[in-house]
Amino acid sequence: MKHYDEYRDAELIKPLVEELHRSVTKPLRVMEVCGSHTMAIFRNGLRSILPDGLELVSGPGCPVCVTSAPHMDAFIAMADRPGVRVAIFGDLFRVPGSNGSLANASSRGARVDIVYSPMDALEIAKNNPDELVVFLGVGFETTTPTIAATIMAAKVQNVQNFTVFSTQKTMPVPLNALLGDPELKIDGLLCPGHVSSIIGAKAYQPLADKFGLACVVAGFETADLVKSLSMLARQVATGDIKVENVYSRVVNWEGNPRAQKMVYEIFEPCDTNWRGLGVIPGSGLKIRDQYQEFDAQVRLEIELPEVEEAKGCMCGQILKGINTPQDCPLYAKRCTPANPIGPCMVSSEGTCAAYFKYGQD
Repeated sequence: MKHYDEYRDAELIKPLVEELHRSVTKPLRVMEVCGSHTMAIFRNGLRSILPDGLELVSGPGCPVCVTSAPHMDAFIAMADRPGVRVAIFGDLFRVPGSNGSLANASSRGARVDIVYSPMDALEIAKNNPDELVVFLGVGFETTTPTIAATIMAAKVQNVQNFTVFSTQKTMPVPLNALLGDPELKIDGLLCPGHVSSIIGAKAYQPLADKFGLACVVAGFETADLVKSLSMLARQVATGDIKVENVYSRVVNWEGNPRAQKMVYEIFEPCDTNWRGLGVIPGSGLKIRDQYQEFDAQVRLEIELPEVEEAKGCMCGQILKGINTPQDCPLYAKRCTPANPIGPCMVSSEGTCAAYFKYGQD
């Protein structure tokens, strides 16, 4: 397939791997921000061919994983309310809260629908006018435009029983907070491809300028990833720190202005809680007052409960790139995909799930 096969060609990848080994001339620690990058790196076996001195750590780029414990408990309590029907992306179904998960709520009789898009949730609302349908907005800039478009459609079509519980987050803001942590020592960022298609490669320029951090926007195929790591290594070796874009077939410098405008129409920045990172000012998105009838938190008067993280779970430290799954005392013992204690073991983009599925690094 065009734009796939040529980036998986072994004859193309071999010289890129050789180039990577030549480029790493000093110890190099790189954070792959995106959960999809974490999975792609494991799935393609790239950790087994990394040169000595190059270390990869995972960051806070899994939207389900960074959803806070108070938000998860609020989701589950809301699903248990009579007359409420919850629509979610599948990754959220088995994420544990203090009182089980949405899967457990479903087994108790809660109406929980797994959908492929917010528009599917809008259709469910139209077909079930006696129920209040709540789409759980969990994601980054990649999914936010589709949620904004769905809210616009609901307003135009006057679907009064459709709402969104927005925990949407923005990516550059938490990176700025995270990189200020003295415990985290990294030399470069493998910047997320999907998010960057909306916000543009220029979003990482302030990070490169402020922290002297090498930044490369990467795609998800083997050639993309190996080439991106080579470019990061070269920047660090030469001291020529900047933002580069390997994923130019999808990402440009400015991003997608139409999507950005649509998001701005519906959402405004707010402070929000990230698992492991705490409350980060201006890192979330809430629905603007003029669209308040579609805000589930307003319609249902939802207050976030005070919740502690599961005892012993190190998801927060793993999401910060400070620890790896093997450091967690629960990993592969009490916490497995069949019995997850934390969200990093549940999500298809979770670091613990990647380590468990593809090997122990």
